[in-house]
Amino acid sequence: MGRLILVLLFFCNVTVVFSQKVFSLYSPDNCLEVRINIGEKMEYSVWKGGEKLLCNSSLSMLLGDGQKWGHRALVRKIQRRKADRNISSPFYKKAHVKDCYNELELHFRGDYGVIFRAYNDGVAYRFISTGKKSFVVKEETVEYCFPDDWKSHVAFVRTQGYHKNNLSQEGSFEDQFFKSFVNTYSHVSLSEWDRGRLALVPIVVSPGDESAICIAESDVLNYPGLYFNRSDNKNVIRGVFAPYPKEIRQGGFNDLQGVVYSREPYIARCEGARSFPWRVFIVANQECQLADNDMIYRLASPSCIEDISWIKPGKCAWEWWNDCNLTGVDFRTGLNNETYRYFIDFASSHGLEYLVIDEGWSARGQADLFSVVPEIDLEDLIYYARQKNVGIILWAGYYAFYRNMEAVCRYYSELGVKGFKIDFMDRNDQLMVAFHEEAARVAAKYKLLIDFHGTYPPTGLQRTYPNVVNFEAVQGLEHMKWAAPSVDQVTHDVTIPFIRMVAGPFDYTPGAMRNAIKSFYRPNRSYPMSQGTRCRQMAEYVVFESPLSMLCDSPTEYENDSVCTDFIVDIPTVWDSTIVLNGKIGKYVTIARKKGNVWYVGAMTDWSSRKLSLDLSFLDKGDYVMEMFQDGKNADRVATDYKRVMGIVPDNRRINIDMAPGGGCVFRISKK
Repeated sequence: MGRLILVLLFFCNVTVVFSQKVFSLYSPDNCLEVRINIGEKMEYSVWKGGEKLLCNSSLSMLLGDGQKWGHRALVRKIQRRKADRNISSPFYKKAHVKDCYNELELHFRGDYGVIFRAYNDGVAYRFISTGKKSFVVKEETVEYCFPDDWKSHVAFVRTQGYHKNNLSQEGSFEDQFFKSFVNTYSHVSLSEWDRGRLALVPIVVSPGDESAICIAESDVLNYPGLYFNRSDNKNVIRGVFAPYPKEIRQGGFNDLQGVVYSREPYIARCEGARSFPWRVFIVANQECQLADNDMIYRLASPSCIEDISWIKPGKCAWEWWNDCNLTGVDFRTGLNNETYRYFIDFASSHGLEYLVIDEGWSARGQADLFSVVPEIDLEDLIYYARQKNVGIILWAGYYAFYRNMEAVCRYYSELGVKGFKIDFMDRNDQLMVAFHEEAARVAAKYKLLIDFHGTYPPTGLQRTYPNVVNFEAVQGLEHMKWAAPSVDQVTHDVTIPFIRMVAGPFDYTPGAMRNAIKSFYRPNRSYPMSQGTRCRQMAEYVVFESPLSMLCDSPTEYENDSVCTDFIVDIPTVWDSTIVLNGKIGKYVTIARKKGNVWYVGAMTDWSSRKLSLDLSFLDKGDYVMEMFQDGKNADRVATDYKRVMGIVPDNRRINIDMAPGGGCVFRISKK
């Protein structure tokens, strides 16, 4: 398990005050340095080999009683630690995560402290409370001051088409605190940020060379999540938090949401000693390394679940995206047992672990998960699925799940349901973050999986509660049901592995079998299509991290191409190893992942055709065979065109691939 070393440099009586004002902390390889300056205010900067990556940036907390942590701070105790260990990660993109860092913990007069950690690939800090009294946090200053007006990749909160409440005011962020955490990314300089819109986390900033910096957060428990907004200084971004809700009413989409009607003049209520979220500054020497960064997972709290043997990731049949469209059947398709039995049979025959029964099975407008529509005999479906070795996962609106959480979990667990897909939270204030933790805890008690849809990006909860197998917080394939032709999902697909996926897995829901080149795409809610080629959809099952992954299209569409379907269903959803072979944000990406003795490699490009030479030297000695799916010669005109190639991996371990515009490539490698 490695080693954890505590080095106590100095311990003193609490009445003694240190005079030292500047502290340094180096990464284990000595390439990164954090300098902490403590004076009138507390600031830190980050350096890499003598190059300044972050100028002096403030960190502080203002409490309800007027105390300001980080202001004229008096140091009482210093601790330094080193860690070098492996973290077991059974439902992740690798079986073990390397956790090697140097740590500096500073304790201050006023019953608080700050912990800094330096890793070879980034730094992080968090506040801690050491007192016993309850308190409120009015404000937290989270600031990143960059040396120049660097380029950034940022997704802003959408300001159109979402719910508003009676707190919305011109020029305020209030209406943006109740929105879906979903948008495409803008590639703009820091000075070009729209100051009237909040930015979603994570954010990537580019110093100008091949390197990249990712700003994120981890271990957010019982505390509001983070947004960003640019300050008056064009090179400075600052954290923004939703204030603590005072009055919440049932409302929003089908009365399934909690609408905030008034707020307190603070962001969090806290009970005595506790740790606060990690503020994370990831440094990648090459931007493609971001697609395989483990910082958020490392910093998250360890698992609260002792027995994880019942947790089973996997793939799901799913009826919502394809609108229950089946052909060649002798019944009327829709929300009825005949349709769901067909989906169950499809899942069973292809070895899929689950069927997700999405919105519509419970009575609309009642927010009552015990009220099942008369068209569906849920007990019969669960029994039928059990005989076919298929688990049932039920969709649930947030308020319906929240109001009867314990009873719902107990009842449906006893009925044989395997989990819930919970939707329409659309907030990240303290109460909503606390709901996520409580939902995970209660679900684990009854051995239920959780897929958080309609939620904020993950911050490590999947490590703390490994029954939380997925999150949305991404503009996934479902948006192709209604997105305008001007929406560029193809470029988005080769952007999110380096930004949103840094935070953790996402419920993108790939697998479209109706594929369109750029000029052919049109939104259609009943017969949706994807942008890009068939091979691109196949590659997404390897490139995108998703322990619970959907087959979004209709069973009859998959049955029309059994070769493609058989390959997709065999792709694992959790992995032993992950290697990023190449990539550039918004351009292309290639990722190799291993499960057991088999490697899978997935590649995707933007709207440019692309030839790549892949280095497979990570393979052990021996002879390997390869099954490859590659865009066909006419895939630039007919997106469903692909070719399947069987071959031998060359001794020099290099292969060349061709991708059409909006295309992809995927292959499996195993020992001969």
